[in-house]
Amino acid sequence: MMNYDHILIRYGEMSTKGRNRKQFVQKLSSNILDKVKDFPKVGIEKSRDRMFIKLNGEPPEPIIEKLQRVFGIYSFSLAVKTETELEDMKKGALFALKALAYEGKTFKVTAKRAYKKFELDTNGLNHAIGSHLLINTENLKVNVKEPDINVRVEVREEATYITCKDILGAGGLPVGSSGKGVLMLSGGIDSPVAGYLAMKRGIELQVVHFFSPPYTSERAKQKVIDLAEKLTKYGPSINLHIVPFTDIQVAIQKQVPENYTMTSTRRFMLLIADKLREQEKGLAIITGESLGQVASQTLQSMVAINEVTNTPIIRPLITMDKTEIMEIADRIDTLEISNRPYEDCCTIFTPASPKTKPKSEKINFYESFFDVEQMVKEAVENTVKLKITGKSVKEDDLFKELF
Repeated sequence: MMNYDHILIRYGEMSTKGRNRKQFVQKLSSNILDKVKDFPKVGIEKSRDRMFIKLNGEPPEPIIEKLQRVFGIYSFSLAVKTETELEDMKKGALFALKALAYEGKTFKVTAKRAYKKFELDTNGLNHAIGSHLLINTENLKVNVKEPDINVRVEVREEATYITCKDILGAGGLPVGSSGKGVLMLSGGIDSPVAGYLAMKRGIELQVVHFFSPPYTSERAKQKVIDLAEKLTKYGPSINLHIVPFTDIQVAIQKQVPENYTMTSTRRFMLLIADKLREQEKGLAIITGESLGQVASQTLQSMVAINEVTNTPIIRPLITMDKTEIMEIADRIDTLEISNRPYEDCCTIFTPASPKTKPKSEKINFYESFFDVEQMVKEAVENTVKLKITGKSVKEDDLFKELF
């Protein structure tokens, strides 16, 4: 019995990769299998320019929903697999078309011959299969310019795949294909969007959150856990590093002039994130900074803050305005969580008039009274790591009563 038993996946940007393409394809295959692990019968066949998911009786709808959030997929389609013989192709195309509500619609056939030795060329295939569809359907017309249905026939030596409807994928590169990075996740609107966009460029995330009880609440921490869970929909599980930050922030408030406290706070955060990046073998730090949005995000502030590390800082939102960022946050379902009224350590300790053009020599002088290395060391040692799977939080260690 003929049915939609495969899903054909198109690579898009990955198709431009040269000798490294095999590595990207392997990573995409691994990510797909991870997302559909609840469907044990599913299998994958890979080729240079296509990937085929074998459903083997598994329901396609929930698998399609998961595939729409896998980076590296340009588009995909439910497919009918037939023998590479003309009569089988005709039957497969007719089944594929009839499975749609095609009444009163227009169509065209688009054949592609990866198997060049097939008896008919693409024009011959288009005509032969198109004629068969016209004869065996009602109220269906040909429109080669703007058809309602494009019946695609991909002819390969081992089999032919027929599709009628394309579903847009998430695009980008497979998560993990560009290495690992540490995301500084505050709980606001911007940083989860930055994490999402970094994942779209193939970066696997480790997440760092700075927690300052009693000034920040357990609900603020839960908000960050929920945001991290949203990001796991687009990639693998995420390690969330919760850094105890109260002592450092209190010390900064006592020692550093008020208009420089934000600069010093960000510098300590960057130093701690960098140490955690080293532990996790990451290659970069990712932030949700948008140029000029707040005092710590002017170019002058970024220069003073970046001074503490040579690690690459990736800022996916750097040229976006707030409206653009909020639109993405809404689309990836993080906006409502970010808007929960539980403040993080950055907002609670924000000075009335933060310095927008901090001078390096001044902040270095103020921090010279700290044992910076020891303060960072203690914060890193007391960091708690949680594994965020998208379903539940699993602790790598017993959750210490640190906060």
